[in-house]
Amino acid sequence: MQQKKVPLRKCTGCGESKPKKELVRIVKTPEGTICLDLSGKMNGRGAYLCRNPECLKKARKAKRLERAFDLQIPDEVYEAVEKELTSIGV
Repeated sequence: MQQKKVPLRKCTGCGESKPKKELVRIVKTPEGTICLDLSGKMNGRGAYLCRNPECLKKARKAKRLERAFDLQIPDEVYEAVEKELTSIGV
């Protein structure tokens, strides 16, 4: 029996490729809002981050999420995502 291929995604913070299930997806919905997608199935443009808040800080400093979504992301959105990341645990 052939083994299934594990989908890999790259963390926008640290740049490491990891299995998709180990990462958290951040989505820009068609309405233009940014939110955390724990299911990985929401509609919209996605970017992946490690569950480590340090990766979010790196992505924020280098403006990688803004580049991925092609829009200016307010500080409140970063703070909300960071709060959600810390609440789900590392």
